[in-house]
Amino acid sequence: MFFNLPTLLTWARIVAIPLIVGVFYLGLDDPMRNLIATVLFIVVALTDWADGFLARKLNMTSSFGAFLDPVADKFLVCAALLVLVHLNRLHALVALIIIGREIAISALREWMAHIGASRSVAVHMLGKVKTVVQMVAIPFLLFHGTLFGLIDTQLWGTVLIDISAVLTIWSMIYYLQKALPEIRAKAR
Repeated sequence: MFFNLPTLLTWARIVAIPLIVGVFYLGLDDPMRNLIATVLFIVVALTDWADGFLARKLNMTSSFGAFLDPVADKFLVCAALLVLVHLNRLHALVALIIIGREIAISALREWMAHIGASRSVAVHMLGKVKTVVQMVAIPFLLFHGTLFGLIDTQLWGTVLIDISAVLTIWSMIYYLQKALPEIRAKAR
């Protein structure tokens, strides 16, 4: 269904992306804008869990929701990464690896669906772990300070996003290896 509660949460995630980016263009001091962007990102990221939970709990799963949910996630992550590159908190190469993988795997899934082999590139635990690491790293990098007087969020965010980049490459290789036999079979 195009508009049900889980799908509306997914749409809200997409609509909130300009808010997260826009915070950095307001005339606020750095600590305040970092805090607002971090809180917004976390709240918006939590809607990903909430929409999936509600879709299953309320039996409101739909093909459209299954399509829109990962698109919203990719938009959110890509927008945040671009902001972080712009703020010099993330190396452009790391952002390129993560964004490039998302484009490549989305295209691969599209192709595999076209040839009737989408099961070979179904979501794997490695991809889920990569996403969780990204979703923890990004708020740390957005916050860009010391949390609770103990945690250097820039340091931990950088370590986690670098781990995420490695997991990104690893998961892309995994998906490509799973798809290769199907691609070879269809190329004949």
